[in-house]
Amino acid sequence: MTELIVRLRELHAEQRAIRDSQAKRKVVRAGRRGGKTVVAAYIAVKQFLDGHRVLYAVPTQEQVDRFWFEVKRALAEPLDAGAFYKNETKHIIERSGTEQRIRAKTAWDADSLRGDYADYLIMDEYQLMKPSKEDPTISEAWGLVGAPMLLDNDGDALFIYTGKRGRNHAKHLFAKAVADTTGRWETFTFSSHDNPHISRQALEDITGDMTNLSYRLEILAEELTDDPNALWTRGIIQYVTKFPDLSRVVIGVDPPGGATECGIVAAGRAMVDGKWIAYVLDDRSLKDTPAKWGAEVVATYNRHKADRVLGEKNYGGDMVKHTIRSADGGADVSFSYVTATRGKAVRAEPIVAMYEQGRVLHVGEFPELEDEYCNWIPGIGSSPNRLDAAVWALTDLLLLKTKVKTASSWQGY
Repeated sequence: MTELIVRLRELHAEQRAIRDSQAKRKVVRAGRRGGKTVVAAYIAVKQFLDGHRVLYAVPTQEQVDRFWFEVKRALAEPLDAGAFYKNETKHIIERSGTEQRIRAKTAWDADSLRGDYADYLIMDEYQLMKPSKEDPTISEAWGLVGAPMLLDNDGDALFIYTGKRGRNHAKHLFAKAVADTTGRWETFTFSSHDNPHISRQALEDITGDMTNLSYRLEILAEELTDDPNALWTRGIIQYVTKFPDLSRVVIGVDPPGGATECGIVAAGRAMVDGKWIAYVLDDRSLKDTPAKWGAEVVATYNRHKADRVLGEKNYGGDMVKHTIRSADGGADVSFSYVTATRGKAVRAEPIVAMYEQGRVLHVGEFPELEDEYCNWIPGIGSSPNRLDAAVWALTDLLLLKTKVKTASSWQGY
């Protein structure tokens, strides 16, 4: 009988540790291009060949396609020989007449994961799956479908994710696994740099286009936690989904310095129960050419029907104004200079007080902005552009004497 060869990729050291683990629940936090899909496909094929029923679930079809390519590559010879049945439409490979199977499917929420079962479940890009409404520390797909799926046969689960800003169930799952003392859970972390099979030049190129926070999350695979010395804490950030009619909307702009982002934050205010309340509406900050971020400022101004764009005069104000004016439609933007007469921390502290008093609300989550808030220590590290842009906007709305459309006199807030 001719021996059919399965061609599995060579794993690097970090991937081999995941493969060799005997834990029933494995949680992997890895950097982009670190080899997450390769190790998922490797484990899926090995489990399948050992007679198991494997379900690979991931939020998007593009991610399914990458996994499916790796699995078919490994099993090409036995598939060509007809040893296994393959269904390209449903992304199924199975041994006919048995429960032995690999299936790959998109699964963002509980409903999209339903319709199959497995004794080995792989949830890739877990951080992108929908969080449970009842318990936001887990994903809906895992809590309602995935975990019950494995009850009958005490099946295994592999969770793979890349760090995501803000509150996220993947962080909670990793922390739960770290705290486990039974041996049932195990965690693994590896960065993009740990993969010897990717181009060093390509890695250098992509990291040169990322912010420091993005680099730490998506390349170094760090888990960002709030710095206890930061001015902001997560606890003082409150969220709303609706807001009243706004009497004033402004766009704070903090120009990039060197390789940093251009901070672009939209906020507005409304009178609620006799007090001015500010609403952070949008964070459109980006790292790009002056032409691109100038166009984004104009687009944000128009999108929110803003009254004013605010740019710092001391450092780049003239440049900001010129860049905006040069963009398509920029000539119609109402622009004002703001002047930094005090240090960044002194400017930020009154805004932090406004958050503590419940007078600044976020219309949805703005993870990058909130990470800057909760990780910036005055006098340490680089200048946070999103934070600066937000402080300019919120200072204008809540702390400066600005003429109110419905009032006949100047009012301070």
